Amino acid sequence: MSSDNSAKEALHWAKTRYLSIWVLIIWFIFSFVVHLFAKSLNEFSLNGFPLGYYFAVQGSLIIFVVLIVVQNLLQDKIDNETGLSSE
Repeated sequence: MSSDNSAKEALHWAKTRYLSIWVLIIWFIFSFVVHLFAKSLNEFSLNGFPLGYYFAVQGSLIIFVVLIVVQNLLQDKIDNETGLSSE
């Protein structure tokens, strides 16, 4: 029975690590890469604000909140699939 639990824990950790890596990649892109293009995006405007500013301030925050929700939903799915959920 111990080896069965070890296999579940290894699978759980592998899936969790994979999810964490993707979340960090997406976070990095919207924290740093999008802001590198802010100057060129400022040529356009949205509701009177430069588009680069709008993406940097509003867009990143929206993406971060959505990213948190999606990560939690996917982590719950991983926990349930491997039988290691707290419920």
